[in-house]
Amino acid sequence: MTDLHSLETPALLLDRACMARNIQRMQAQVDALGCRLRPHVKTSKSWPVVQAQRAAGAASITVSTLKEAEQFFAQGERDILYAVALAPNKVAHALDLRARGCDLAVIVDSVAAARAVASAVASAGMPLPTLVEIDSDGHRSGVRPGDPLLLEIGQVLHAAGSLAGVMTHAGGSYDLDTPQALQAMAAQERDAVLACAAALRAAGLPCPRVSVGSTPTALSATDLAGVTEVRAGVYVFFDLVMAGIGVCSERDIALSVLTSVIGHQPAKGWIIVDAGWMAMSRDRGTAKQAVDQGYGAVCAADGQPLPTLWMGSANQEHGIVSMRDGSCPADLPARFPVGTLLRVLPNHACATAAQHDAYRVLDGGAIVDTWPRFSGW
Repeated sequence: MTDLHSLETPALLLDRACMARNIQRMQAQVDALGCRLRPHVKTSKSWPVVQAQRAAGAASITVSTLKEAEQFFAQGERDILYAVALAPNKVAHALDLRARGCDLAVIVDSVAAARAVASAVASAGMPLPTLVEIDSDGHRSGVRPGDPLLLEIGQVLHAAGSLAGVMTHAGGSYDLDTPQALQAMAAQERDAVLACAAALRAAGLPCPRVSVGSTPTALSATDLAGVTEVRAGVYVFFDLVMAGIGVCSERDIALSVLTSVIGHQPAKGWIIVDAGWMAMSRDRGTAKQAVDQGYGAVCAADGQPLPTLWMGSANQEHGIVSMRDGSCPADLPARFPVGTLLRVLPNHACATAAQHDAYRVLDGGAIVDTWPRFSGW
């Protein structure tokens, strides 16, 4: 075991027990809804984390890059969904993964991309299972329900032996903050893909997979009849954005950044720490929520919240911790002298984790392991 004070800062901490509770919560929810859980592993990009999710009952995984697919296929994962619309220059890579035994599926939302898949499949002599991305909430990409484009894409893929189903991500759920609104969004997400699946089937096209998912809708859904799988990712760690939405509390956040006090600006009420936006990321996802958390909420080294403090601003390697109310207590330097360790909870777990190459795994207040993670494409 390693004491926190022996770590160089900034360091990415992962509370193993907290993560385990989060994993069990989502698995139980999806099991109760009668679906398969296909967690989005872009959040962790770490094999030990994925192993914990699989051990709890996750059936397969979702990735956001082909690098993730490569990394986890090398660890033994076969059933993988690459859930970003496939660029034509990646089709060959996707087919190569399949040729090596990876049961990779991809997504498209345009006829052009579908034709690129069809052309490559014809040349390679092997199918590439492809789902049509559905825009269920106007948030991002995808085909809107009722758009004739759905059948056109479906026909191109079916002719190539590659039509595998439909999928959607209700990213608009991140803008909500009441149980009623989240339940309504989960129903909207479900209804959009079910309508599109029905349209494909009515046209004589297969639609074996009906995939939905975001952490807020997955935890808020009450009925997913007709849906085959649920994808969610950030639930494994949670973060301040999820707390602001209302699907977790700050005590459920398993990830934090350990930082050291390196100086003060007493006249400004500033505590200077060595975790800037390079350690926390520039994600300010809570800025549009009821409580703006700046670059992160501050805790003591033992994880106890210090609710009067926040990281209100940051430079590349300097974080500025101050009183939330803007006051400048004269005893601040004495309360937090140089060398004091603090922990900062992230706005967006995926973005903060991406700034680091490993998780320092916490158990009982001590570091018990180091789990590597990777980044890039």
